Amino acid sequence: MASSPPLLALALAALLALSASFVGAAKSKAIAPAPAAPEPLNVTAILLHNSTNHKTFARLLHETQVDIQINSELDDRSNTFTILAPTDDAFVNLKGGALNTLTQQDLVELVLYHILPRYYSLPMFVTASNPVRTQASGNHGTYTLNVTTDNSLRVNVSTGITQTTIADKVFDDSEQLAVYSLDKVMLPYDQFGPKPPPASPPTKGPKGEAAAAAGETSGAAELGRGMWQSLVTGAGLMAAIAGSLL
Repeated sequence: MASSPPLLALALAALLALSASFVGAAKSKAIAPAPAAPEPLNVTAILLHNSTNHKTFARLLHETQVDIQINSELDDRSNTFTILAPTDDAFVNLKGGALNTLTQQDLVELVLYHILPRYYSLPMFVTASNPVRTQASGNHGTYTLNVTTDNSLRVNVSTGITQTTIADKVFDDSEQLAVYSLDKVMLPYDQFGPKPPPASPPTKGPKGEAAAAAGETSGAAELGRGMWQSLVTGAGLMAAIAGSLL
């Protein structure tokens, strides 16, 4: 039996609706926006937005322009860093004038000393090889530190001058950058360790005095020999003149 016109019209309408849905889905898939690129990492912004107690270190990063250097290198995803950021209280607890004696270059190296040139999650510190290099290593000294961990994965840091423990995690993207909080400023041994005493001027000991006396005697003897030779030469000359007159 032939299909009635109303049924045929309904089937055609359903087919058109289905085709339109497929076309719409294809168009929406074609114009779907690409996933947004991750925002560039900014170390000072991370410290100020993720913490209320790292303003001093954020300021030092900015004033020394170390933040510009680190942010630029973080644009390359192959570069990774770990920042050990002292709290504001850590700077307050420094001995009075501890930073006032530092030159601008010293201050830059102090800030770089708190940045490790690779990414460390807390468990990764277990396998860290001491001494651990910092961003300041190799500039004008060693500028390394030692890291140890205990069974609770607490990370202890030692500079030879300062000993402290990582207190908290401020930021960790699990790939490129980790920022941890410290309760103390890490004072590098290269800057704050004992300095060797200045070289003393040479002093005359018994040997020195003897050598000096010998030198004076030798000089006097040399002078005496010169005078004697002059006298001998003069006497010979006088004798020759006298002989010619006779």
